[in-house]
Parts: sequence; C-alpha cells; structure tokens
Amino acid sequence: MEETQKSEEKRPCANCGAELRFKPGSHQLKCEYCGYEEFIEQTKSSFEELELTHYLKVVGDNAYTETIDLLHCKNCGANQHVEENYKSLACVYCGEPLVKEDIEKEGWIIPGALIPFQMDANKARTIFKNWVGKIWFAPDKLKRAALDPEGIHGLYLPYWTFDAQLYASYQGQRGDYYYETQRYKTKNGTQTRQVRRTRWSHASGSVDGFIDDILINASEKKRRDIPSQIAHWNLKELVIFNTKYLSGFVTEKYTISLKDGHRQSFQEAKRIAHNWIRQDIGGDTQRIHNTDIKLSNETFKHILLPVYISSYNYNGKDYHFYINGQTGNISGTHPYSFWKIFFLILIILLIILTIAIFAQ
Repeated sequence: MEETQKSEEKRPCANCGAELRFKPGSHQLKCEYCGYEEFIEQTKSSFEELELTHYLKVVGDNAYTETIDLLHCKNCGANQHVEENYKSLACVYCGEPLVKEDIEKEGWIIPGALIPFQMDANKARTIFKNWVGKIWFAPDKLKRAALDPEGIHGLYLPYWTFDAQLYASYQGQRGDYYYETQRYKTKNGTQTRQVRRTRWSHASGSVDGFIDDILINASEKKRRDIPSQIAHWNLKELVIFNTKYLSGFVTEKYTISLKDGHRQSFQEAKRIAHNWIRQDIGGDTQRIHNTDIKLSNETFKHILLPVYISSYNYNGKDYHFYINGQTGNISGTHPYSFWKIFFLILIILLIILTIAIFAQ
C-alpha cells in the first residue's frame, strides 16, 4: 500500500488563537484560555471493519496507511505521539525526558475507531487521591504525589480487534455423573457412603457462530502491563477515529504487528470454540480429544482505548497506577512505609507491656 503523508493538524481557537484540546466526556474541542468550544464533526456514519486477508497477504506485517510523528523512549522503549505543540514532555511510563528534536516519522495502520476519554485529568486525580488515601501504611511521599497536577497523564493505548465466522468439528466424550454406595469399616463398625462415578460416552459433532471483537493489546508488555482489573471497556461506545480526540493526550503506537496480533487472537478463538464444544457435548463434564477449527470472513480494526497513568519511584523502585479513562476503575502497585509499620508494631508492643505491668 502506498504511503500517504499527513501533516500535523493544529487547531487554533477561533476566538483567541490558542490551541484547542479535546474535552473529555464530550465530542468537542475546548480552549483552556477563553472557554471557546468547537464540535467534532463525524465524517462517516460508522467505522469500518477492514478485511484481514488483504492486509496480511498484500501489505505485510508492517502495513501502514499513514505516517505519524513518534517519540521513542530510550529508557523503556515506548513509542509515543503527541498531537499538539509542547515545550517539554516526559515518558508516561517511566518519566524519562523526551526530546522534541528526536521525533521520527513512522508508518502505521490508521485507527478505525477509539473510545474518547470520559473524564478529565482533575477527575482522574481525585480518583487517584481517594484510592491512595485508603491504602494502609502508604508513604507520605506517595500521598503528596497524588496531589501533583503533573503526575498523571492521559494515554490512548493501541489494540487490535478481530471478528470472524467460526466453524469447528470435534470428537470427544461426554461424562455423566452417577453414584454408588460404598461400604467401609470404622472403629464403630461398617458404614456406607455415596461415591461419585463418571459414565463416559462417545461424542462428536460441530459448532459454528460469529465471534465479535476479540481484543488484543497491541503494545509489547515488558514492564508496562495494564492490570486486568481496569482493562475492560464498553466497545459499544467506540466512535469513528478523528485526530481531534487525541489533542491534549499522548497516543502510543502499536509494537505488536497485525500478523502477531492475529496469531494471538486465534488462541482466544480456540478458547471460545472449546467453550462452545463443551456446551454442545453437554453432560456433567466433557473431554475434547481433537478439533478442527476454521475461521472465515475475518476482519479487524485498529482501535485506541483511554487510560490515565501515574508513575512513582520509591526507594529506587518504580510503581505504576492506572485509571480506566472510560469507567474510572483504578488499579496499581504501591509501596509501604517501613517506619509507619515499625512504629505501629512498637505502639502495640508498648500497649501489651503496659497491660502486663498493670495486671501484675
């Protein structure tokens, strides 16, 4: 596929000339200086499912339909794109300074859709602050970090989604439970108990159906895993991709190729097929000896999903906190204050000692 060049679209405020940014929870751009708002027009009525075979066979692993400006973090390897002008920027994952002069243009498969942020940074900071406040023995430095207006970053994460028509034939066994009375000896004599057995019978057949939106994280995980507790989005709220939604946020480019993403999606399709087969076999338990799984009419989308990220270093170790930019769910790892735990134990020991002295 022929590469097409795209210039960076900066959107000046029609009222004062300052740069417009996306307003979370809306379909509008807003000027942070004068309050002017501009509606984001949708150019199409629905986003497009791209035919997978064409991309895999014709344009290959590194297929792209557009170019994008990227800043590569030399510390953790994340590829980040910032839509608006900036003077300084740090990596959202590790805090390493990013240099504007290091911008490189790379091709990418343009996203077909995204879920816009549904909350602004102030709301995310409040969620983070409340979460930190509930952590027992949290270091005071962590609590102060939760108040830092520069300590939290909005990030669009890249994902692949795959759809397909699935057909699977199988051979296996159906297991039905039954119970036998078993006698056993005790000190008090002979007693009986019910023992569960399984009656197995041959099973074979086929299942078919449509699998929709198998979601594959398109960013190499390494040290930046997204916790499963927050990695759930309502994909029914996807909207057609428009660069205006990116304004004011960082966008990460996928590092897992379409081909590798498709390979991962097949493992999920296999899991779905086995669930369907177990339901088709029925009974109380099932054995699946072999399956022949075929996928047809495969399509895919490249989509972007919103999270807020905050990083914190304590005693030389990095901790990361994640907030789902759609639902507000939060998760992360956190340190404990050694001295708070130490003094609590000391106080408990003093109380026990005091009670023992008075008891005597």
